[in-house]
Amino acid sequence: MIKRVLKHTFTLLNVDHVTLGPKWNYKNVISPYFRLYYIDAGTGEISDPSTSLKLEPGFLYIIPSFTLCNLRCQNHLSQFFIQFFEESSDGISLFANNRSIFKVQATAIDIMNFTRLLEINPGRGINRSDNPRVYEKNIFYKEYQELNNRQSMATFIETHGILLQLVSRFLTPEIFKHKEISHIPVKILNAISYIQLNLHQDLSVTYLAEKANQHTDYFSRLFQQYTGERPLRYIHEKRIERAQYLMVTTGMTYAEIATQTGFENIFYFSKIFKKITGMSPGHYKKQIDLVNF
Repeated sequence: MIKRVLKHTFTLLNVDHVTLGPKWNYKNVISPYFRLYYIDAGTGEISDPSTSLKLEPGFLYIIPSFTLCNLRCQNHLSQFFIQFFEESSDGISLFANNRSIFKVQATAIDIMNFTRLLEINPGRGINRSDNPRVYEKNIFYKEYQELNNRQSMATFIETHGILLQLVSRFLTPEIFKHKEISHIPVKILNAISYIQLNLHQDLSVTYLAEKANQHTDYFSRLFQQYTGERPLRYIHEKRIERAQYLMVTTGMTYAEIATQTGFENIFYFSKIFKKITGMSPGHYKKQIDLVNF
């Protein structure tokens, strides 16, 4: 008998139904959590570097974590939205090879799931302050973590089940380009997993090649062949993704985050952060505050 193990789990951050206007207009948004929308009235637009989608009634939209996007509403937009974190047993996102926005036609069950998720998780919106400077992010995230911890087992299981159902709507072969892991050499898979789980450690390409018992140049070429990126670039991207997560969910200083993500000093951290995201750490944090509030 073949067993399939569920490697990916999702944790609720926010769920709400809101009405938006022209103030909902943000560029270069990149978040460490997923965004999922169901539009029930009005119109808007979301875009990433390669795709532009119209937000329109009757459709579901998902923006995977760490996906650069723009959000826009010209007049009026009514939406159910969910924000949630992803965890995986090997540290690799389900959408690791699909950092793009997606759209599918909503079904009656989808609408029921959004409604039910909001019903069993009241008070999980984000509109508590219109001034991001007075909003304490660390307290905010600890509060919602505590709300998850206080859920009854029935609500916890049902919430996770609904999130799994809604995410599954975007995993069809037509829209989800999944890279078959069986085609990736075991040594490269092991290197990927090691990187994900040891971002705070020294991760030189030479060391990774030695662990794989391969010459550094050969290891680098093989890694790029199966991941699309050179090892050093991949390491930098994963470290910055982790840094973004810590910036949003903790009260750590930039120096502490640099240490936690394996950078030798804050100056090198800031340089790589800007190279990967196109903005400084400070600019990124201000952008997150503005988008959320």
